[in-house]
Amino acid sequence: MSDYRRKIGTKDKPLELKTPPGTASYTMHVDEKDGTDILVCTVGTTILHYDLRCIDDLAAMLKRHGDWMLLGSKDEKQKTNEGTVEHWARSKDNPVGGWYGLKKNFRGRFAMYVPPLMEHLGLAEVEHNASGPFDR
Repeated sequence: MSDYRRKIGTKDKPLELKTPPGTASYTMHVDEKDGTDILVCTVGTTILHYDLRCIDDLAAMLKRHGDWMLLGSKDEKQKTNEGTVEHWARSKDNPVGGWYGLKKNFRGRFAMYVPPLMEHLGLAEVEHNASGPFDR
């Protein structure tokens, strides 16, 4: 796994990002929980955790996919559409066999917050339409 700590930031100095449509700001930083490196995503007062390995796994999946892919961001309890980044991020067929989101009731919205980080790291391109197909 690549070391993204320096590029993503720390709790004291997190990386500032915007959602794909540019309507909301949030921060990301790397931390450790129970011996696992995690991404900590802070959106206002809401804190989400994602397994850090999602970066390499998503980059590999997108490379294999080879074409544009809908983000399909959804909350944890909403059904996802097959063929979207959000669906992949919670599929039993992904490398972790399920959710990359680690906080119960806050495991969704992977496709809203991780792709802009991927773009920042130079691992993906993200469309920044004011309104578009990112929530299908």
